[in-house]
Amino acid sequence: MTTFKNVVIALGALALLPALASAADATGFDGTLFKGFAAIGAGLAVVGGGFGIGLVGKGAVESIARQPESGGAIGQNMIIAAALIEGVTLFAIVVGLLTLFIK
Repeated sequence: MTTFKNVVIALGALALLPALASAADATGFDGTLFKGFAAIGAGLAVVGGGFGIGLVGKGAVESIARQPESGGAIGQNMIIAAALIEGVTLFAIVVGLLTLFIK
């Protein structure tokens, strides 16, 4: 089911490409298409980070439900993993937005 969701999200992003291509100036290429790709990339980074943190949280809750005595260690590892995922997501957003706003 997760693979199906990822395919739907990827196809939805690809469906926006003709609109981005038509937004380019008719007299010549002005970089609008790449700026659109940067915006889509930043959005996909947020979606991917959200899915990743959700999966980490799901796994941690299931693990704590099976072994409640190790809840402290599992919680600490979950927080570290979520922070790493969030850091990578933030880096991807910053790169996408820099590409979007810098000429």
